[in-house]
Amino acid sequence: MSLHYVALGDSTTVGVGDPLYGSTTDLSGAGARPGEGWRGWASLLADSLGSSHRVTFSNYATSGATVSQVTADQMPETGDGPIDLASLIVGVNDTLRSTFDAGQIRDCLHQCAAQLTARGALLLTVRFHDHGQVFGLPSWLRRPLWNRIEQVNAVYDDLFLRYGGIRLDMADYPEVYRRDFWSVDRLHPGERGHRRLARSFADELAARGVRIDVPPDLSCAGEPPSRWADAVWMVKEGVPWLGRRAGDLTPWAARMVLGQFRPPADAGVQRLRA
Repeated sequence: MSLHYVALGDSTTVGVGDPLYGSTTDLSGAGARPGEGWRGWASLLADSLGSSHRVTFSNYATSGATVSQVTADQMPETGDGPIDLASLIVGVNDTLRSTFDAGQIRDCLHQCAAQLTARGALLLTVRFHDHGQVFGLPSWLRRPLWNRIEQVNAVYDDLFLRYGGIRLDMADYPEVYRRDFWSVDRLHPGERGHRRLARSFADELAARGVRIDVPPDLSCAGEPPSRWADAVWMVKEGVPWLGRRAGDLTPWAARMVLGQFRPPADAGVQRLRA
């Protein structure tokens, strides 16, 4: 049996955080494309499917992609032929930008899902966990980020109800909040995290009757980041990254915090009427 699997998304689907051959020499992932030194969960899943099927795997994900970029740039690359499996996992980059637009995210993801499923694809999606908790953001910044993530999650809930498929809820996996699930940047899964994602999708596919003779292995070739690597990355990359992203998130987060203490617009009118 042959299977055509296409993957769309951002750096997680590119495979950033899971270097080929277990190497940890290049951890930036900036501008990465599939196969350029990274493996990742989608490739692991495709290899596993290849143990039982003739698999054609095309990974169109790009590092840093937003939902609109997936719709405008990646979808046309998939052509117009039949598809058996399609993973669509994107949206976290949108939550980190001042241009965040939940309505646009909904429209774009529905457009992608409608086109993919119309071509016969079983859709693979996720529900995102609390990234702010993993990264250790202060609560005043974590809360508004989680608010945005939940808006993206609501769209994926809607996709699942309308188009079916397989949806992994990352919050259902306790290891998501363990340090060894993540690469040194805590933004991308490490080898263990990518393997867990691949295995979870494989288990769900097998439960639906998709034969998989050799499921993705959960054993890791590399070691999780050391505390020293964590500290070095935080100084060299993490703090500058947070500074750049804070320029987008901080003003909005501040407005949210102030809004919690500001009385409703009609409160004065209500007091006068009383």
